[in-house]
Amino acid sequence: MGTTRPKIQILDVTLRDGEQTRGVSFSASEKLNIAKFLLQNLKVDRVEIASARVSQGELESVRGIMSWAASEGLEKRIEILGFVDSHKSVDWILASGAKTLNLLTKGSLKHLEGQLKKTPKEHFEEVSETIHYAKKNGLEVNVYLEDWSNGYLNSKDYVLDFVSHLSKEPLGKIFLPDTLGVLSPDETFSGISLLTQKHPDLHFEFHGHNDYDLSVANCLFAVKAGVKGVHVSVNGLGERAGNSPLEAVITALHDKAGVLTDVDEKSISEASRLVEVFSGKRISANRPVVGEDVFTQTAGVHADGDKKGNLYANPILPERFGRKRSYALGKLAGKASISENLKQLGLVLSPEVEKKVLEKVIELGDQNKNITPEDLPFIIADVSGNSSVQAIKILGCKINSGIGIRPKAIVELELHGKKYSEEGEGDGGYDAFMSALTSIASKAGLSIPRLVDYEVRIPPGGKTDALVETMITWNKAQENHEEENFKTMGIHCDQTVAAVLATEKMLNLILPTWQT
Repeated sequence: MGTTRPKIQILDVTLRDGEQTRGVSFSASEKLNIAKFLLQNLKVDRVEIASARVSQGELESVRGIMSWAASEGLEKRIEILGFVDSHKSVDWILASGAKTLNLLTKGSLKHLEGQLKKTPKEHFEEVSETIHYAKKNGLEVNVYLEDWSNGYLNSKDYVLDFVSHLSKEPLGKIFLPDTLGVLSPDETFSGISLLTQKHPDLHFEFHGHNDYDLSVANCLFAVKAGVKGVHVSVNGLGERAGNSPLEAVITALHDKAGVLTDVDEKSISEASRLVEVFSGKRISANRPVVGEDVFTQTAGVHADGDKKGNLYANPILPERFGRKRSYALGKLAGKASISENLKQLGLVLSPEVEKKVLEKVIELGDQNKNITPEDLPFIIADVSGNSSVQAIKILGCKINSGIGIRPKAIVELELHGKKYSEEGEGDGGYDAFMSALTSIASKAGLSIPRLVDYEVRIPPGGKTDALVETMITWNKAQENHEEENFKTMGIHCDQTVAAVLATEKMLNLILPTWQT
């Protein structure tokens, strides 16, 4: 019989610690939507959603989330950070409707003496008094040992005395934060092992920060040392270098630590995108698991190896996270890269045309052009001398936009030899253009894909007359009712015109799916 793999609890702190990221402040509705997704779709065990006594607006936000949680039976999976402040935090949490207090205490002698100016005895007594008051009023209580990592490194006896004191109190869990992100994996293992061996019956959890870029490794070593839970943040949001990133920690725990979690891997990418949009913090294209480029092979030899037996794939397969592998097009592309992209687009070419397409892709790559799979039909048309791909043409587009006026657009379009013209208004020039275009599409019985991202790039050091590259990501429904994203790009010295050209490409790409 096989050994049952232990399960590790996951506390997500995106909505509390994540808001300590510079420039990030979630609205009440954003917090509610993220909390819903984390608990119901991603299936983390618990979420920490706020700090007590921040503001009246935060109180109302927590009340809204708790009202929803009560209707779903999820109240005990939502937690609030509180302080040793003579009942004030406990009263705030009670007023919010929350059921769990995560009490922030001092885990290092340096913080205790330098910030609170108190003795260990005084602090321990105040902590106990707060715990008893919270329990008397029906709250569950967990305790954070703030700056525990420095406490272990520089005031070990203080940490041992404090944990021994807490072991006698009616607590649920003890959180061990590497508050300043100073630990190495070996130090994490040593510090936690000391506590788990002395107190094997206590529930310890590790809360990492990523200042040395070691938070994922530290989470693995914390689990190895015996913690029963780890704290994570979607996209690694958090102060300074951020918290332990959920996406990488979960993947590493599942693959490398020999443990299980309840987290649904297929929802990780969607959670990342949701938090990216609401936080306004874009993630890098090469971010593990969730970055746009992490499942992209660039070198032609890699594409060839995958084609001949998945030779360049690792255990972090894109399908685990609801994604697909892609093959970049550029100067390093090979025949296999072209073949795989054509296959995904459902296109079959003669060897001669395919060779010409590869030569053109390499030529454009040498010119530092950004080429997407959606550009292939236009490249094919170019090398084969066939311009039929431009079945839809935007004949004219006049956009009037500026300060103090309502943006308007007039669009003239030709579809299958028939001309259409419409006017539209919007919140900006491109929005007005899309309004007019949607009116034309409606008249023609067509459906426009949903725009999900709009990115503008200009060469470093570019002047006001530099060419602008506008990349638009669209979402369309497939025949099997699944949705798929695709990208189109336009290049022009005018940003809005570049977007119009990218949209024209989109129209021609989806034309075969339209019933006209």
